[in-house]
Amino acid sequence: MEMTASYGQFCPVAMAAEVFCTRWTPLVLRELLCGSRRFNDLRRGVPRMSPTLLSKRLKELTQAGIIESRKSADGSTEYHLTPAGEELREVVMALGFWGQHWVEADLALRKLDPSLLMWDMRRHLDPDPMVAGRCTILFLYPDLPSARQRYWLVVEGRDVDVCSTDPGFEVDLYVECSLRTMTAIWMGIATVRNEVEEGRLEIDGDPVLAASMQQWLGLSPFAREGKAAATTAA
Repeated sequence: MEMTASYGQFCPVAMAAEVFCTRWTPLVLRELLCGSRRFNDLRRGVPRMSPTLLSKRLKELTQAGIIESRKSADGSTEYHLTPAGEELREVVMALGFWGQHWVEADLALRKLDPSLLMWDMRRHLDPDPMVAGRCTILFLYPDLPSARQRYWLVVEGRDVDVCSTDPGFEVDLYVECSLRTMTAIWMGIATVRNEVEEGRLEIDGDPVLAASMQQWLGLSPFAREGKAAATTAA
C-alpha cells in the first residue's frame, strides 16, 4: 500500500495505524462492516466525504488487502471485505463503544446529520414487530430547514428503503420530533416512551406501529450501554 505518510517505525501498532488511521478510513470500514457494498451506498454513509477521496480510500484499502472488488450479477462493482478486513470488525466496534462511553453525550449530539441518521436507522430496522404488508413511516424534524425536514421509511417484507422525497404511498405512521431527540433515542441515550411522556416526541397513526416503535426502530449497534434501559422502558 502506497502511503502518503509513514511513522517510520517497525512496530505492528505503527504499521496498522498507517492503514487504519488515514482520514475517513475508519468510517469507510464502518460502512463496509454494516453491509454497504456499492459506491453510492458507501457515499450515503459518509455524505461529507468527496467521491474522489472515497475512490482513493477504496483503492488504498484494496492495495492493502483489506477489501476486494467484485462484479455483481448486473455488472456493477461491489466492495467486499477480505478476511483481513473482517478482522478489523472488533477494532471498529471497540472504537465505537469507546466513543459512546467516553465522549460527552451533549457534545456528540451537536454533530447531527439527518441523512446519516435515517440511513443508519434504515439498515438496522427490524421489520418483525411491524404489521404485514407495506409500511410507510414519515419522520418530521421541524427544527431543520424545510428542504431537510421530511424523511420516509418504506418497509415491505425484509426490504427497507429511506426516501428524502415523498414516495407516494399512504403514510401509516407519523413521527415528529427534533433531530436531537431522534438521535438520542437511536444512540440509546433516551427512550421512545420517555420522550413521548416528556412531550418531545409525537407519534400518530397505526396503533401497532406506534406501540412497537422502540422494538422495530432498535438502537445503534454502538448503543450497548443504553440497550438494556431502552428495552426495559419500551
